[in-house]
Formats: sequence, C-alpha cells, structure tokens
Amino acid sequence: MAYPLLPLSLLFFFLLAQGNPELRALMVLKSSLDPEGHYLSSWTSRGDPCRGNFEGVACNEHGKVTNISLQGKGLSGFISPAVKELRCLSGLYLHYNALRGEIPKEIANLTELTDLYLNVNGLTGGIPSEIGKMASLEVLQLCYNRLTGSIPTQLGALSKLSVLALQSNQLTGAIPASLGDLPQLLRLDLSFNRLFGSIPRKLAQLPQLSVLDVRNNSLSGYVPSDLQRLSKGFQFSNNKGLCGVGFSSLQACTSADFFNPNRPEPYGGPDASAGLLPKEIPQSADFSQNCNFSHCSNKSKSSAITIIVVVIVVSIGVVILGLFVFVWYRRQKQRIGSSLELSDSRLSTDQAKEVLRKRVSPLINLENTNGNGWDPLADGGSSNGFSQEVQSFRFNLEEVECATQYFSEVNLLGKTNFVSTYKGMLRDGSLVAVKSITKTSCKTEEAEFLKGLKMLTLLRHENLVGLKGFCCSRVRGECFLLYDFVANGSLSNYLDAKDDEKERILDWSTRVSIIKGIAKGIEYLHSSRANKPALVHKSISADKILIDQNFVPKLSAVGLHKLLADDVIFSTLKASAAMGYLAPEYTTTGRFTEKSDVYSFGVIVFQILTGKTKVTHLRLTADSGQLDELIDGKLNKCFSITEAAKIAGIALMCTSEIPGHRPTMEAVLQELGSN
Repeated sequence: MAYPLLPLSLLFFFLLAQGNPELRALMVLKSSLDPEGHYLSSWTSRGDPCRGNFEGVACNEHGKVTNISLQGKGLSGFISPAVKELRCLSGLYLHYNALRGEIPKEIANLTELTDLYLNVNGLTGGIPSEIGKMASLEVLQLCYNRLTGSIPTQLGALSKLSVLALQSNQLTGAIPASLGDLPQLLRLDLSFNRLFGSIPRKLAQLPQLSVLDVRNNSLSGYVPSDLQRLSKGFQFSNNKGLCGVGFSSLQACTSADFFNPNRPEPYGGPDASAGLLPKEIPQSADFSQNCNFSHCSNKSKSSAITIIVVVIVVSIGVVILGLFVFVWYRRQKQRIGSSLELSDSRLSTDQAKEVLRKRVSPLINLENTNGNGWDPLADGGSSNGFSQEVQSFRFNLEEVECATQYFSEVNLLGKTNFVSTYKGMLRDGSLVAVKSITKTSCKTEEAEFLKGLKMLTLLRHENLVGLKGFCCSRVRGECFLLYDFVANGSLSNYLDAKDDEKERILDWSTRVSIIKGIAKGIEYLHSSRANKPALVHKSISADKILIDQNFVPKLSAVGLHKLLADDVIFSTLKASAAMGYLAPEYTTTGRFTEKSDVYSFGVIVFQILTGKTKVTHLRLTADSGQLDELIDGKLNKCFSITEAAKIAGIALMCTSEIPGHRPTMEAVLQELGSN
C-alpha cells in the first residue's frame, strides 16, 4: 500500500521534536490516524507525552511511551509505519474506529507489545507475517475488518499468545496447523470467514484451549474428537463438510476421503500419522481446478443442477449474513459512541500521570474523571493511599462492559435492591462474576469507601471467592467488583433436594469437606495476619457460600459491608434474620462480632447435615443425640456415626444463645481436624 503523503506542516513538528524520537513518531501517528485533526488536538509538538498532555498516552517510570488507548475515538485515517519507533509500547488499542488501509509490517518492531487491538475498523489487505516475530504478544484482536488472504503460519511462533480473534473478515485458505503450537492459547475465533480444509488435529490438543469458534466457513473433513472436552466452547455450525464422532449435530464420517492417511493435514482424518503431516499447511490453494482426488467424478446433469441450487442458496445466505453483520457492526459502533459521548470522549489525563506497571493493558482505568461526577479513584495512588499493587486490581469500564456483553440480561446471575451480579468473560478467556453496586448504595465518605476497597484486595484464601479487580465508573455511577466465577453456584442449590435429584444430593465425605472448608475461610477472616486485620463477615448464609467444580466451598460477599452504606447493610439483615442466620444478641446490642459469625456457621452446619434450608428446633434434636432424625435421610444412613455426632455437637455449641459459650473458629477447626 502507498501511504498518503504527510502534510508539510509536519516538517515544523519534526524540527521541534528532533531531540525526542518518540514525540516525533507520535506527531506522525497523529497526522495519519486523525488526518482532519478532530480528535487528537491534545497531541502537540510542544507537549510532553509523559506528563498527561497527550490524550490516551501513558508512559513508564523511564519516560517511555508504553500505552496508547484511542478506542472508539472516530479516527478515520491509517496506521503509520512510524509506530515502530515506540519501542517500549506494550499496549496499542485502536479498536472501534474507522481506520482504513493495511496493517503496516513495521508494527512487528514493537517487540514489547503484549496487547494489539485493531478490531472493528475498516482495515484491508493481509495479516503481515512479520507479526509472528512479536514474541511478547498475548492478545491479537483483528476481528471485524476487511482483511483478506490467508492466516500466516508464522503466527504459530507467538508462544505467549492467549487470545487470537480473526472473526468476521474475508480470510481464505486453510487453518494453519502451526496454530497448534501455541501453548498458552485460550481463545481462537476464526468464524465468519472463507476458510476451507479441515480442523488441524494439533489445535484439539492445545492444553489451555477453552474456546474454538470456526462457524460460517467452508471447512470439511474429520473433526478431532478431543474437541469434545471444550463442550459449548467449540462452535462449528454452518460448515457442511465437517463430520465426526461424539458431536450430536455432526454426521458420522463414512467416506474414505476423510480417512485418507496420505492426504496431509488439514485434510487427513484421525488415522493420519504424525510422520505424514507436513510442517506447514499451504497458505491457500485452488481446488476447483484439481480433480485428482477419489471423490471427484464426472458430474451428471442432475449433479450440476444440484450444485447450481446450492450455490444460489449459499449466495442468498451470504447476503443475509452480510446484512446481519453490518447491522451488528453499526449497533456496536453506535453503542460505543454513545458511551463515549457520556464521558465527553476524553481519556483521563490524571491517569496518564501515574507510573504504570510494566505490563500495561486495557485494565488500566483511563476513564474521564473531569467534572462533578463520581470517581473515588480519580486521585490515583498517591493521595488516597493506594499502593501500586492495589492499583493493579483496577479495571477499565470498557473491559467490564465487553466482559458482560454490555450487561446483557442473558448474563444476569442475580439481582437485589443494591447489587446486580453478571457472568462475564475477560480477554484472557477467564470467567468472572461482576457485582455492580450503585453509588447510592456505597458509603458517602469516599475515604471510608476506598479503605474498604483496599481491604478487599488483601483477602486471599482458598475458601474465599478471589477478587480479580474493580472499576469505579463516573459515567455509570457504579462500582464494579470482579470475582473469580464459581461454577456450581451456591450451597443453597444443594439444600432441599428431592429424592430423584441425584446431582443435588451431596455424599457424606463431601459434606464434611465443605463444613471444614467453610470453617477455614471464616477462621482466616477472624485472624489477624501480617497484611490484614481481623475481619467479621456479618452476613454468612448458604446463599453466600459458593461451591466450585471440585466442591470446594468459597465464601462470597466478604468485606462487602466495608463498602456499603449502613442503611443498605441493615436492609440485608431482614433476609438473614428470616432464615435464622442472625445471632440472637444482635436484636439487643445491634453489633456484629466474631461470635455472631460463629452462630451463622453453626446454622449452616445444621443445614448441611440435614440437607434442608429450615433448621428450626434442631438444637433439641442434636442435644438428644437422635442422629437418625438429624442427618439427611437421602444419605440412606451412609455416614460415619462418630463423625456425625462430633459435627452435630460443634453445631450445637456454635448456636448457643449465649455468645460467650460459643467456641472460636480456631477451636472449631481443631475439633474438626486439620485434614
């Protein structure tokens, strides 16, 4: 591609920026990305990119540009090869714009780049094979452009790549088997292209792969059975030539063509030996002229008519699909645009002043903080006591929106008067639960709110739901807490199970393990550690104990009361009181203590033993030693009587009416045993 000549006025910029090659490169980029000069007016040759003067630009402690975040800015130019001069760049975010032209091969000079976001633009040409030399690259987003040609086999050299998104382009050729050499690959999206051939077997063997989307291509041949482990993460619809075993929507492979071991992958079947597989897959090939394969034969008139009909149907489908993608693209642009209008289409200059951590990513909060809107984090780390480690927990609003698909109702997990919880997926493919808390539900004193937020980042234990990060949005007037997603839901799902609901009935050893795990989590909260003070949960219940895929219990909502207004906390107590979790002394003292947490733990132990939500009057049953009436009948007496008696005795002590008669959680753990 011949890049447009730069304006003569840039000569003046060059003269002023002779002593700063990065400034010179930024001025060239400004002219190429924003040729009309509408959006990057803050980029001036007299400015300093590392002092917050350049919108969307951030630097490291050495004064080198490490991050350019210009997503959704309406940029309509092209990417200049001058970008190669920003050698320390680790994050380049130019998505949701209207950029045109080709991706310059010089971009491969950015050897420190970890995140390259060029998606949802109008880029054309091929994917530069030179990108395969960018050894630090972790995320490559090129989807929703007009890229053509084949997928370079050289991308298989990106050993740190975790996300490769190439969907909704015009790519042709085969899927390179070299992509199966990416050990860290979590997500691979090749959907809505024109790819042909089969799915390389090496892809199915990638250890970290959780999502493979190849929908709406022209793929054919045997689908590796190893892809069954991805379950819903493997999407392959609208590839009529695919066949395989173990996939409900695929026909079985019966033709010998799919099992020809002499045909190199990606056309070979499951019997193809490793010795017969080529090192590289052909980038493209025209099989319309080649009729040497066994399945090619002389076509009858009826076959020709059938082909014509199929071509017409496919053509109509492509037109409809094209319209759908266009409408989707326009809506995404409008949605991003409206969101940015609310924030005055400006990135925070305060954030650019911060010393960013070495690996800069879109998780850095670059949202606008000007005006009278709410952003308790606007002052950065120095004034509010946020250490650099705590700053690393901060997420960008756009990251949260993308993770939850703009807070789609489909992803809504639950909702109360003060918090909504959504399921989301981050750019690395990891699942999260996003709690959205409105400003009106938070503490009015921002210093107290920030202190509570800092507390959350200090809590790390295997029996606590892990906090991945947070984001406070001035635009939305909300604070978002992002936690590890826990697969099996809450403990409540395993209470009141019916006899025919086998999957909801926990066996005895699992129940004991869950009780011990809950005790460990509460004991961790109550103890004072080197990096955290003792903490009371205040609202332990079966709904707030989550169960992961290995049936390890994890306490949720830990420390949440440190963020919420007092009246919000009070309103949540009604449900706890109704379910019997609230310690009796609260009605007279109005205070929570470690012993009130112990009482709640005792109630939960009774729930686990009985398998029931309501456990009223169980203290009398436990006190009388009538285990048959206490232990869940659905266990069919498959439990240890000695162990059951000991645990029932612990629950009895924990739910004593007198706080002083309740044991500490440390004593409970000792009684339960450490293993």
